[in-house]
Amino acid sequence: MPSFSLHTTKKTLALSLILSASASLDNMYAFQSTLARSRSAVSSRILLQNSRAAALTSSSLSSPSSFSKHFMTATDTSNTSSLKVVPVQDAYDKVSMDDIVSLCKRRGFIFPSSEIYNGFAGFYDYGPLGAELKKNVKDVWWKTFVTAREDVVGLDSSIIHNPTTWKSSGHLDGFSDPMVDCKETKLRYRADQLFASPIVLKDDTAETIGWVCVQEGNDEDMVKDAKKMAKQVMKNTPHQGKDVEAFQFRDLTEVSEEEMSMIPSPATGKPTLTMPRDFNLMFQTNVGAMSDGSSVAYLRPETAQGIFINFKNALGTSRAKIPFGIAQIGKAFRNEITPRNFIFRSREFEQMEVEYFIPPGDDVWQPFHEKWMEDSKEFLVSIGLREDLMGWDVHEGDKLAHYARACTDITFRFPFGVQELMGIAARGNFDLTQHSDGSGKTLDYFDEQTKEKYIPHCIEPSLGVDRLILALICSAYAEDEVNGEKRNFLQFHPKVAPVKVAVLPLLKNKEDLVSVARELYDQLKLRWNVAWDASGAVGRRYRRADEVGTPFCITVDFDTIEKDAGVTIRDRDTTEQIRLPMEEVIPYLSKQIDGY
Repeated sequence: MPSFSLHTTKKTLALSLILSASASLDNMYAFQSTLARSRSAVSSRILLQNSRAAALTSSSLSSPSSFSKHFMTATDTSNTSSLKVVPVQDAYDKVSMDDIVSLCKRRGFIFPSSEIYNGFAGFYDYGPLGAELKKNVKDVWWKTFVTAREDVVGLDSSIIHNPTTWKSSGHLDGFSDPMVDCKETKLRYRADQLFASPIVLKDDTAETIGWVCVQEGNDEDMVKDAKKMAKQVMKNTPHQGKDVEAFQFRDLTEVSEEEMSMIPSPATGKPTLTMPRDFNLMFQTNVGAMSDGSSVAYLRPETAQGIFINFKNALGTSRAKIPFGIAQIGKAFRNEITPRNFIFRSREFEQMEVEYFIPPGDDVWQPFHEKWMEDSKEFLVSIGLREDLMGWDVHEGDKLAHYARACTDITFRFPFGVQELMGIAARGNFDLTQHSDGSGKTLDYFDEQTKEKYIPHCIEPSLGVDRLILALICSAYAEDEVNGEKRNFLQFHPKVAPVKVAVLPLLKNKEDLVSVARELYDQLKLRWNVAWDASGAVGRRYRRADEVGTPFCITVDFDTIEKDAGVTIRDRDTTEQIRLPMEEVIPYLSKQIDGY
């Protein structure tokens, strides 16, 4: 008995020295688990330990790998139950857009395009993790709204259409944004993204002593910038230091010419802005060898028109009956005057859209519109979007397109404010009618049941991939404390996480461990994107996986190979660990990741 106690003490001391190289709580709890299991097995192993005590004492102290072999096994669920995980509830509220942009670049999600040439405004490249995240999002959307439905078919139309397409759709004449120019700096701004307010004294006179003009942002930032500009306007005047009324912001499309003559440019602080004028957003190109007027074409500014001009083709070949939809994922291009807020508003972006065709009638469209609103929000929540950051914005009056019967946006609270994430519009039959008139081809539908011929109306749920990626990263941002240790990580839903599983052999220099872990890794790679990480302490490897949003880590230890005791699977969010037989690993992960 004394020899066993001495031996245990030495092993404990040596192992604690090994583990102290990392301050990770995961390592420490693995160590505590090992001791607990060792103590519980004392009575059954005491004779064997006595007989081997001397040999083990000598060999263990001289070989760290021997300590690992006997004691550094994975943690069971019962041993991680003491881990106290305390979420930091207001973590997202403290995050700035600069934090998000920095995280995206640092972790390999999104890079500025052409960065070695100092970038190119309004364009971005998706890195290794970003490309995986984007692909996963598109795959889940397609599976949800195309593969899993009997009433929706897919399409992939070309980026460049016959130019007459854009004449018929109204884009050549009306697809524009109002812009203003600073006459001094030559900078150009979108008029509906600049907000002006008079500076009104907070006294009996209520005198207007000037104007402020700030760029669109969240309310707090806009007020902060306006106060700074107002202070500058009042400097060295009799009004310096006086209180002013709350700012009443209006965008520059709503101001008069007289007011514009007093509104300062954000660039100069002087009234040097032009009145708003329209700026066409389409990118022009030339097709063929000539570069004259006959070769002019345009990069598509939206994916919807490719669906409308293929309505007859898709209807006939799929043998679909109304109501039915045509879905498309594809690139679109808009020559934004002032691209801003990272990938939220860029010049090259990707859309996921459905044009869902329905019969005409004032009493027909509303149930379909409401159903698509419900399905769209359900999808967004199912892939990990935080419902508490989402909202609704119903378009009314001037905000509603002239041809639309209704349009409702799903909004999201980004660090720069609440903005549109997705739109669900009841577009009527405007587009099919325009293309029928412009092409001379009939785009009507004959209903065999009612014996009616009509041009269908449509419901359009439209979602920007890049905006959704940004919203998912914002939703996934999380902080917590694990037994007092702060942890920053990305809480991606397993469906869309760029890396689904990390496989960790306990030691990288033990061939038996590595070969078993590699075999499992190769099997998992056939199904998902999986990471291999064999460097450093296990706790540090857990943290690396957490930081990029990997939902599960699998540790292969000596119990795996010596006792056929399966592997340890650690959950990212709870840090809890379970032990599963090898043959149950893939079914378990499939249920957690794919839902079946």
